[in-house]
Amino acid sequence: MKIALASDHAGFDLKAAIGPFLAGRGIDFTDFGSQAGEAVDYVDLGEAAAASVVAGGHDRAILVCGTGMGMSIVANKLPGIRATVCWNAYTAEMSRRHNDSNCLALGGRVLTLDEGLAIVRIWLDTPFEGGRHQRRLDKIRAVEERRCGGRNAAKI
Repeated sequence: MKIALASDHAGFDLKAAIGPFLAGRGIDFTDFGSQAGEAVDYVDLGEAAAASVVAGGHDRAILVCGTGMGMSIVANKLPGIRATVCWNAYTAEMSRRHNDSNCLALGGRVLTLDEGLAIVRIWLDTPFEGGRHQRRLDKIRAVEERRCGGRNAAKI
């Protein structure tokens, strides 16, 4: 598995903990930024990391800003991205089981480092159930095809 990792300045500390966590599990990742002390707009880094998932350079993305909401909004603008904001173990598990989330958005200002890493672990380890949930994802892809000018990233 290859992970695209990005944060703005508000999510930097949590992102800085996620990188070694991924490396410790043998997971290949690319850090799209930001760097310590660098004030940046989450839009730029979130789009770059999510675009790498759409292009096939990475399997999934983990994006961190103050609440996770801004990163999820920008990531979900890209066809094929299913970004979910997760604040606890249950939302992380369900985002994978039912929604096949390929982009995790976390809030560096609303989660402790331990909470954030626990969510990452669950999100990485939980499989997609398929079944009735696949039908719903197929409908989401159909919306993308209709509403995104025919561009379809349905393969991810």
